[in-house]
Amino acid sequence: LQDPSVTQLTNASQSGLDEFNPFSESSQLTNAARTAPATQPSGHSQPAVLQTSVEPTPQAVAAAAQAGLLQQQAELERKAAELEKKERELQNNAASINPRQNNWPPLPRKCPIKPCFYQDFSADIPADYQRICKMLYYLWMLHSVTLLLNLLACLAWFTVHTEKGVDFGLSILWFVLFTPCAFLCWYRPIYKAFRSDSSFSFFVFFFVFFCQIAIYVIQAVGIPGWGDSGWIAALSELRGNVAVAIIMMVVAGFFTLCAVLSLFLLKQVHSLYRRTGASFQRAQEEFSQGILTNRSFQNAAAGAASSAARNAFRGN
Repeated sequence: LQDPSVTQLTNASQSGLDEFNPFSESSQLTNAARTAPATQPSGHSQPAVLQTSVEPTPQAVAAAAQAGLLQQQAELERKAAELEKKERELQNNAASINPRQNNWPPLPRKCPIKPCFYQDFSADIPADYQRICKMLYYLWMLHSVTLLLNLLACLAWFTVHTEKGVDFGLSILWFVLFTPCAFLCWYRPIYKAFRSDSSFSFFVFFFVFFCQIAIYVIQAVGIPGWGDSGWIAALSELRGNVAVAIIMMVVAGFFTLCAVLSLFLLKQVHSLYRRTGASFQRAQEEFSQGILTNRSFQNAAAGAASSAARNAFRGN
């Protein structure tokens, strides 16, 4: 504190504070000079202009959105066409690798009529169901042979009694009608049911096959005038021609055998059906899905929708 430099600075600051008078004229001029506002630059100043933003009109927004949708639709259509092309290529490749050509009925290659169905028990039917499926196929063959024998028995009956022409004509009709109908209406559905585990095919088989059993019973009874060589017709011919009666009794035995085998196979199929997990609800779902995926149904629905839209537009 006794340092000369410290003492000099202390005295100078005190003397400056003692001599300072804030109310003197010189200090006011000095403060005024210090607080004088800065001079603004000369020249003409222009007012600031706020630039307004230009908003798009609703028509422009709609046009842009429509253009975007059209572009997306074109892109989706292009991708769908590419997927369809790839799917066709895959199907063609699969067909060339493992062709599944129709092989039933087994006809000669030179025959102008080609096979209509594909049938291969070892390839299509699981091992647990092959035996019962083959037995149903053999039953259909026995059914066809029985109808042919019935035709021959009615022909023999017609040769003995000319008034039995109606029975002979009906026997021809039954052979021509029931042989393909049995194959299409109950054998093919059970083949498809075992092949693809289809509940709908199972229900079709049960309904038609039950009707087939009823027809076998009627044919085995043999009501005269119905075109069947059953037991009643055969026993009634014993008083006339014994040979024709024996032929008719053989045919009646075949009809009875078909009825018994049908009942047995129906029971076997029903037991297998209960183990497959099929149900009536699944059958309804398969039926509705099959209708919705049908090309003709889709085209008809699209046509109906477009016509309804056109009518509504015209009404408005």
